[in-house]
Amino acid sequence: MNEMPGVHHEPGRYELRITGHLDDCWAERFEGLALSRESDGTTTLCGPVIDQSALHGLLARVRDLGVTLISVRAIDNPEP
Repeated sequence: MNEMPGVHHEPGRYELRITGHLDDCWAERFEGLALSRESDGTTTLCGPVIDQSALHGLLARVRDLGVTLISVRAIDNPEP
């Protein structure tokens, strides 16, 4: 299979922001992403995602919860 230029298949860090505050019990469902309840009434999920397939799985979980997805952002990993 030919890979498309610019498509990355390496693990990366992502930040997902959703409406409402999720309880801590949801963190396990989101594969260990850090869960932060923000003062503006949103929840931020942040952490490593192994590949694009795993990212799509996380997005499906957000959809299945019935909450509104505000944003998805790739976070650059700083060099050690």
